[in-house]
Amino acid sequence: MKLAIFIPCLNEEETLPSVLETIPKKIPGVDDIEVIVIDDGSTDKTVEVAKKYGVKHFVKHAQNQGLAYSFRDGIRKSLEIGADIIVLTDGDNQYPQERIPDLVQPILNGSADIVIADRQTSTIEHMSASHKALQKIGTWVLNKAAGTNIPDATSGFRAFTKEAAISLNLVTRYSFGMETIIQAGQKKQAIATIVIKTNPKTRESRLFKSPWQHARRQAVVIMRSFMMYKPYSVFLWLGGFFFIAGLIPFAHYVYLDATTNHANGPHHLQSLIIGTVLLNAAFISFTLGFVADLIRINRSLIEDVLDGQRRMEYKAEKTKKTSSVKEP
Repeated sequence: MKLAIFIPCLNEEETLPSVLETIPKKIPGVDDIEVIVIDDGSTDKTVEVAKKYGVKHFVKHAQNQGLAYSFRDGIRKSLEIGADIIVLTDGDNQYPQERIPDLVQPILNGSADIVIADRQTSTIEHMSASHKALQKIGTWVLNKAAGTNIPDATSGFRAFTKEAAISLNLVTRYSFGMETIIQAGQKKQAIATIVIKTNPKTRESRLFKSPWQHARRQAVVIMRSFMMYKPYSVFLWLGGFFFIAGLIPFAHYVYLDATTNHANGPHHLQSLIIGTVLLNAAFISFTLGFVADLIRINRSLIEDVLDGQRRMEYKAEKTKKTSSVKEP
């Protein structure tokens, strides 16, 4: 059983030693532990520090590409080196690395495909009240969208099985944490959580300029995921709203026609035009819902093909490495 721990880094030469020093060297049930540093365009001595602490695996970006791309490349590199379990942690030492054995335990027990640490954000002193409120609202909305019950959807301290990692297909540059939860929920993967206490703050977040910017990006990710995985939830409700709104002017016209002698007045004819426009909008929404559902089915089939190709690639690469080791 091999465990890969990957650490996205951007100029973390000061905090990375604290991370690497506290990563467990041995974990019951794990035979091999490998550390991967994702250098996301660092201009300091992050790579040199990592090498000093014995890190052998690196992914280097010539310029900063963002955390989502670093996450994607970390997952790929972990699978390339034959990891059975993959852990994501942070280079700023926010998370307690000594809890990695607890993080991977549900996977080792076979009770979870993904494990997400709950930071208990309501107890974090340096997090502003607005940030806490937005985080709570965002997590609630995400759980409704994904059909999950995750207490801390934006936590970056996570563990994945190999199969769960292979099935990930990210399409956003932001809020990869929420997107992975939505995908896991739609694919009925088992998600577990453990409660942790974060380390003291070492620097300001580089992911966003303000909590409102972060919330806006999360909202876009959730809306996009809704349309990708539950198109009927969006377009049928929207079409239903337009349909009911469009019937009201016609119902009003019929009522007036039955009770008065002036149903064909200019005001009522304008209402009929508005009703017609709304009914057309309802028809378009229903049509988009059917088309979006066909696209969803096609996407699901393509993802199945991609998953199969990835398994074959990683299996072939693992076989190749094993053969090269056995050769004299």
